[in-house]
Amino acid sequence: MQLIADRSGERLDAFLARSAQGLSRSAAQRCIEEGLVTRNGKPARKNDRLEPGDMISYTLPQVKEVPIAPAEIPLDIVYEDDDLLVINKPKGLVVHPAPGHSDDTLVNGLLYALGDRLSGINGEKRPGIVHRIDKDTSGLLAVAKNDFAHTMLASQLKDHTMARTYEAVVVGNLREDSGTVDAPIGRHPTDRKRMCVTERNSREAVTHWEVVRRYRGYTHIRCRLETGRTHQIRVHMAYIGHPILGDMVYGRKKPELGQSSQCLHAGMLCFRHPRDNRPVLVCAPLPQYFLEVLQKLERLSGSGWGTDE
Repeated sequence: MQLIADRSGERLDAFLARSAQGLSRSAAQRCIEEGLVTRNGKPARKNDRLEPGDMISYTLPQVKEVPIAPAEIPLDIVYEDDDLLVINKPKGLVVHPAPGHSDDTLVNGLLYALGDRLSGINGEKRPGIVHRIDKDTSGLLAVAKNDFAHTMLASQLKDHTMARTYEAVVVGNLREDSGTVDAPIGRHPTDRKRMCVTERNSREAVTHWEVVRRYRGYTHIRCRLETGRTHQIRVHMAYIGHPILGDMVYGRKKPELGQSSQCLHAGMLCFRHPRDNRPVLVCAPLPQYFLEVLQKLERLSGSGWGTDE
């Protein structure tokens, strides 16, 4: 497949992530590293800076057999058809294999339930995974059963037409009833496991939020992602001085209200079906841990639901 560069100075991997349908930036980098990308007929490097008119040719890697052991892990499937399914992931479940989690992830469970009926675009360790949520974030994520569905869903993520709404409890009281955080996110300069708001080597990140309820010292909010950066809501809320309750990476360094991990739930997912373009809306109710936090906040606030203290 061929593409023509249209911006001066743009990195090759960024250009491919922006222009090649179905390729994330990390997938684009893998293609370059495996020699599957050329620039004007010559082998390319991921940090090549392009000029308008450069001819970029690329080949998607062949899907490899997935060397991951299936495991019988309960899956809360809230939507399913021939092309995709939507999972309501519990807090604590890792999405794909990583160091320390080789056989107890969502992917292991998907392989047990679906076998080879999963897309292969994202590589052998992430079959079917169109997007991900953190281990300790609960809620909805879409899984593709074939490469066509994966490509179409990934394009909706890229052009921001897949709507993802989260609910969270944050520390402190937000003065406004709604707002937007528009601040670029990139890797932390000294801690590679963390993200931060930065202008250096960053990507655009936009989070819209609104207040659901106010309590004494905490606020229940709803967030809508316009972009989908790693840890985006967690980083953005900490950036404006209201870290998510229980987030000991970006917020307070000790458990609060019994929470030692972020109180964050992906409660709504809306997209166009890849096969016929009809709208699909999937919702997941607040999980028990989240409801228990709200009950504690109601008791601590003393004035019932919706206190503005």
